[in-house]
Amino acid sequence: MELETYLKKTADEVNSLLQDCYGDPKTALSRAANHLLFAGGKRLRPALFKLAADAVTPGASQKIMQAGLALEVTHNFTLIHDDIMDKDVYRRGQKTVHTLWGEPAAILAGDVLYARAFFLICNAEAPEGAKVRAISLLARTCEEICEGQQQDMSFEEREDVTRDEYLDMITKKTGVLYGAAAAIGSLLAGGSEAQVDALYTYGCKIGAAFQIQDDLIDLLASSEKSGKDQASDIREGKQTLIAITAREKGIDLKPWRRSLSKDDIVSLIALLNEKGVIHSVEQEANDMISSAINGLSVLPDTTEKKLLADLAWYFIKRDY
Repeated sequence: MELETYLKKTADEVNSLLQDCYGDPKTALSRAANHLLFAGGKRLRPALFKLAADAVTPGASQKIMQAGLALEVTHNFTLIHDDIMDKDVYRRGQKTVHTLWGEPAAILAGDVLYARAFFLICNAEAPEGAKVRAISLLARTCEEICEGQQQDMSFEEREDVTRDEYLDMITKKTGVLYGAAAAIGSLLAGGSEAQVDALYTYGCKIGAAFQIQDDLIDLLASSEKSGKDQASDIREGKQTLIAITAREKGIDLKPWRRSLSKDDIVSLIALLNEKGVIHSVEQEANDMISSAINGLSVLPDTTEKKLLADLAWYFIKRDY
């Protein structure tokens, strides 16, 4: 099966399950909690959960997909709180939760989703011991996501963020939830310790690579293509891997922290290309993906294993 077909089929399955679980909200708070959850999305985390489960035990995902919803619900909990912190007005083409219901209700809506995630894992048809370990992993993951968000905010006040600090931050902020999706799927499906550990590492690496790709898209994709202001990270002085690599190569990006014309951006990209910055950052993402895929050697050769490799490359093949 082609990856795009698999992702579309899984997204449809997830949407149907979400409708079964939460499609009839009785209160304003439930409607607020559902708002982003039902506003679309590629459902990549439950898709990864399902692939990991079926890669270790064919067909195992059928009994545990409610736990797969937990990863999507957790993701949406973080989005609601992120939007409050960033004061964003729109998400997925819809007004954000705090814009529609106010900040106090939005905080509670995020908390509702956080609680739902653990309930969903409890509902999986899996051994009790595996469910306890899955709940423990998800709890640790949520703490790490918060740590990553705090690190990211603290970087705004610094000019000396190191490569290792940045990679640690994006692994926590973005990678660990993908790691949890893969690990929990394999754990509840009866995977071995080696398989669970390998899939956790795989998820963390592809999630971090996904964030690096986002940094590249911010710089290289036109506003028309990305829907965002091109080079906004550079203009705002954000400590991305691009900015850190530029600093390592002796490039001062401070003069570019201003309103930039299209010609300015072309000149900036030419400079970063000439100094090898963009190639270096692209190579970092490629190396992460290759390493993640190599770690899948503990899995049997199945369609799901191939799709996991395809999914890893999919994370960094989004166009500029």
